Amino acid sequence: MCLAVPTLVTSIDGSMARIEVGGVEREISIVLTPEAKVGDYVLIHTGYAIGVLAPEEAEESLRLLRELEEAAELEEARAQAELRHDEVDERGLETT
Repeated sequence: MCLAVPTLVTSIDGSMARIEVGGVEREISIVLTPEAKVGDYVLIHTGYAIGVLAPEEAEESLRLLRELEEAAELEEARAQAELRHDEVDERGLETT
């Protein structure tokens, strides 16, 4: 399974582009998407832009990725709390 992430093109130099997502900048190839322009959202996979997205589609994808991240963080916190609770129970200590 592959994951292509929508990113914002911030600059272009020939067939290379600077992109930003979540405050992180990288340089990628746009050889597969020569139509990409500064300000466009592109899907990147393994260092290549593989498609240009409409801004609405990119924002929706990024929103869903943020929701997944938040859900994973909540699940991790819940699992850690449960683990601590189980450790206390194993020692025979009273929990409140």
